[in-house]
Amino acid sequence: MVPMRTHIVYAHPHRASLNAALRDEAVSALEGLGHTVTVSDLYAMEWKAVADYDDFGPTESGTFIAAAGEAWENDSLAPDIKAEHERLLAADTVILQFPLWWFTVPAIMKGWMDRVLTNGFGYGTSRAWKRYGDGALAGKRAMVVVTAGAADSHLSDRGINGDINDLLFPVQHGVLFYTGMAVLPPVVVTGAHVLGETGYTDTVKHLRERLETLAETPPIAYRAQTEHYDESKRLLPGREPEGTTGFALHTA
Repeated sequence: MVPMRTHIVYAHPHRASLNAALRDEAVSALEGLGHTVTVSDLYAMEWKAVADYDDFGPTESGTFIAAAGEAWENDSLAPDIKAEHERLLAADTVILQFPLWWFTVPAIMKGWMDRVLTNGFGYGTSRAWKRYGDGALAGKRAMVVVTAGAADSHLSDRGINGDINDLLFPVQHGVLFYTGMAVLPPVVVTGAHVLGETGYTDTVKHLRERLETLAETPPIAYRAQTEHYDESKRLLPGREPEGTTGFALHTA
């Protein structure tokens, strides 16, 4: 296997949590394969979770988005944001690891997205902006590692919590794929609070197997904006099997 560079963005406040153990297992597995690993432990870093004008330095722009773009162009973004940009640009693979809290990422990781994937780096405001499969981070792979207290059946197609793939769509499609990355199927750990020794062993085995095949695993077949959508950014007719609705429309 060709050595790769992996950046893990990690969000959990407890240093002795299941998530912390899985993070350490991931680092060990990747380094054991000869890969280079960097980790942004957001709680340990005391990451500033609120995006505001303090991120931009002096600005003449009135709107927040315009000010972010100006700071990007002037190289005046806050040092912690610039450091994350460097880690992302250097990585071949990006892993977001977090517990599922209220059906989404912890606030500190949402703050990482808000502040790091800023105008000019993560998105743009012109109609010509490249996105959904073709953005600043195109050519990289991404994967979500998520733990949930709910049982597997609760997060299934007819489960009361909704299908886990639907719950992760905003992160996988709306953040990772939006910025250009090819998104691999997630590693999902259900029933995290009742996992037990055997469950933990099986989870680590599965995680390591997924990490060993990062370069070969086919990504989720999200539809590229440049190939499947009209000028109004609506899916072109006839691209989906009959009866397809919802998020599934955007997966080929």
